[in-house]
Amino acid sequence: MRAFQLIDPGRAEVREIGDPEPGPGEVLVRVTGAGVCHSDLHILHASESLFPTPMTFGHEVAGTVAAVGSGVTGWDPGTPVLVYLAWGCGRCRQCALGAENYCQAHPRGTTPGPGLGADGGMADLISVPNRHIVPLGDLDPVEAAPLTDAGLTPYHAISLSRSRLDASSTVVVIGVGGLGHMALQILRATSSATIVALDTDEGRLRQATDLGADRTLVSDAGSAEEIMRMTGGIGADVVFDFVGAAPTLTTAAACIRSEGQITAVGLAGGELPFRSEAVPTHLPWGTTISRPYGGTRRDLQEVVALAQKGRIKVHVERFVLTDAAQALEKLEHGDISGRAVLVP
Repeated sequence: MRAFQLIDPGRAEVREIGDPEPGPGEVLVRVTGAGVCHSDLHILHASESLFPTPMTFGHEVAGTVAAVGSGVTGWDPGTPVLVYLAWGCGRCRQCALGAENYCQAHPRGTTPGPGLGADGGMADLISVPNRHIVPLGDLDPVEAAPLTDAGLTPYHAISLSRSRLDASSTVVVIGVGGLGHMALQILRATSSATIVALDTDEGRLRQATDLGADRTLVSDAGSAEEIMRMTGGIGADVVFDFVGAAPTLTTAAACIRSEGQITAVGLAGGELPFRSEAVPTHLPWGTTISRPYGGTRRDLQEVVALAQKGRIKVHVERFVLTDAAQALEKLEHGDISGRAVLVP
């Protein structure tokens, strides 16, 4: 089969490799779509390989059941499925809750998954532990692939702040890209809060209005001041930063209210300084900082349910598998609206 693989740091290519065989407890999935994520760029450009190589990229995977290994029941060939991205130990307390994204077999680290240590879905086929697939139903098998991260990750982040999101709340979404454009839809579908979207791209801000933002602002040094003005000097209840750069985290700190929550999802390497001081000049009293990863298996089921009801939809730009490198290049230059998806 064909697979887009990391060969060495900075070097990836589509290669011909042997078809995977589903082992005991595994399901072989024929890939119908594989999303392209900024995490793939981080893996590609790391100065040292983060995982054993060669490794097939792709942690946003949709497909159909092609075959099952021994001991697997309940999955018929041809069934459309999504692949959950965190493959935990299945035995610890967190995994028992479905929160394999925080598996205790990987303390203080990242739970491995497809394209994140194991071979991923930027290929014709992928073999998956059977508990890590979720029925897709009648959703588009290409457009649905990014639900496994671009949908799951913001859904999980938002669920951690659910008690803060009511009709009197103001929530800020920084970055209206792959994850941010889904966060806006999830917030609109599951809360009555006032939503303010920030981005540096005017086109994305126009899209943000269509997706449910009540206000949009160009993300710059004056954004926080405008948010403070809009909220009567109180600040935002929650700020979701889907960029994670120093300027966006600075904006988050400057516009969060007392007892507010900053949820840092983006991985752009920014820092959020903290000083323990008698007079809070940087972060107000009661501020909570959250750094979520992925989501639970239950979260993914709920994301699929929202999509099946038509409440959320991934904006997709399609590429053939052999154009994987071009898709990554376009993503790196900010030329993808929504999410790129590779179609084998």
